[in-house]
Amino acid sequence: MINKPIIYQLFPRWFANYNETRKHNGTKEENGCGRFCDINERALKAIVDLGVTHVWYTGVIRHATAQYNNPAITKGLAGSPYAITDYYDVDPDLAKNESKRMAEFEDLVKRTHDAGLSVIIDFVPNHVSREYKSVCKPAGVEDLGETDHPEWAFSPLNNFYYLPGERFTMDKDLQGYDEYPAKVTGNDCFTSHPGLNDWYETVKLNYGVYYQGGGEKQFDPIPNTWIKMRDILLFWAGKGIDGVRVDMAEMVPVEFFQWAISQVKKKYKKFIFIGECYDPGKYDSYLAAGFDYLYDKVGMYDYLRGVMSKGWGADGITNQWMQHGDERIKHMLYFLENHDEQRLASGFFCGDGHCAEPAMIVVATLNQCPVMIYSGQELGERGMDLEGFGDV
Repeated sequence: MINKPIIYQLFPRWFANYNETRKHNGTKEENGCGRFCDINERALKAIVDLGVTHVWYTGVIRHATAQYNNPAITKGLAGSPYAITDYYDVDPDLAKNESKRMAEFEDLVKRTHDAGLSVIIDFVPNHVSREYKSVCKPAGVEDLGETDHPEWAFSPLNNFYYLPGERFTMDKDLQGYDEYPAKVTGNDCFTSHPGLNDWYETVKLNYGVYYQGGGEKQFDPIPNTWIKMRDILLFWAGKGIDGVRVDMAEMVPVEFFQWAISQVKKKYKKFIFIGECYDPGKYDSYLAAGFDYLYDKVGMYDYLRGVMSKGWGADGITNQWMQHGDERIKHMLYFLENHDEQRLASGFFCGDGHCAEPAMIVVATLNQCPVMIYSGQELGERGMDLEGFGDV
């Protein structure tokens, strides 16, 4: 009997896309796009048959795409699912009827629950798209940045960080995009001229940490961003989802999560929080703040990758789980693939999915840790170069 979460990460955009054109830089019409309605009962039953308990639908919340946003500050035609343009909307590309897109997502949630699966989506609290503007926010909701004072580099009243007197520029044609004053980039790049390898398509959210003032924390009174992001969590919990995978949790102050998670769980007691955190020195504080699970990337994942592709000794696997202790280990999420890592079957990793089977047995059966599978992993998807639209 399964007594721990088995999570299946799934990109609706390509999961149910049967178009095999695969034209480089092709449009959605040319290459196709999966939709919420395509994730049907048959597909969900197949997922259940894998032993899965939770499905993580990736790229649900509306994000910047070249069709709806300036292509110069959108990475790829489909954009990044982590450059959110509207926290209160879903991606129009994923709907059969764009005007009914939220209803179609709600139908998917119900269909998933009816199959016996729990639903997880992304929560991206560290940054948003440079062109963020909610078109679907409920009546009375104040938009991010709506009452900001852009002449102030920092204030806990502001939702963004600004660089007064500087215009946003890049070493590329911005095709008419104008931002003045420039906002700070999502990867904490405090310059008006980010590089092509920066997260230039995003802007950092301000939780009351004055980074340019030595990291001073101004949390009293509660910063405006805290309230808005808590309300966004409650909005999605109200849609019936069962939890969130929190993108780059370690880049957001733990004090916010301690405050927000307690309020969400007060109303939705079983709602789960999975944190993307790569700094072991922060694990205990983020778990204490209310996170149910944290990525074990720099520990178990990195070590198993070393065993599989670098000749490291399997005897070191024991050290990876023992370093957490009996209590923390229950909260570490094991995986061998996700959207940020190279495919097991790729030429960059094992070259053949079968070579990873011993490691999969380890992460699936060792301890009480939850385990995650990335869709296509079970089929040995190679994901080489542009194969399978690996470059979403």
